[in-house]
Amino acid sequence: MIKYYWEDFTPGWTYDSGSRSLSAEDIKRFAREYDPQVFHTDEEAAKITPFGGLIASGWQTCGVMMRLMCDGYLLESACIGSPGLDEVRWLKPVRPGDALRLRSTALEQTPSQKDPTRGSVKFSWEGLNQSGEVVCLIVGRQYFRRR
Repeated sequence: MIKYYWEDFTPGWTYDSGSRSLSAEDIKRFAREYDPQVFHTDEEAAKITPFGGLIASGWQTCGVMMRLMCDGYLLESACIGSPGLDEVRWLKPVRPGDALRLRSTALEQTPSQKDPTRGSVKFSWEGLNQSGEVVCLIVGRQYFRRR
């Protein structure tokens, strides 16, 4: 069932998710498959890196944020994709045991010039840790059908 359409994401609309924790094993499993740098895969070797210990891949952080977005509102929306991202910033390392949550903020709405049945919304997506620190910032657009 569709709960959210383009018209619902007015500038200033926000969503705050629950949290999801990452264990050391979660971090290493993802990294072995997708980002096998030593500071993501080996707790001992990671100690001598500039990070001083194991950290999650930024791509894993983005994936967790996407899952929190889907679970929170996107799967109940009339979303029809995204043209891409304008910005991705990894601002703080995510460490084992960190509990990540998502804050979505609609920045602007743009009706489609070509198709009056849809429009786009520019969002800021912040990944926050358990201390409320922004660990990842993503800015991009999503397309939605209109009512």
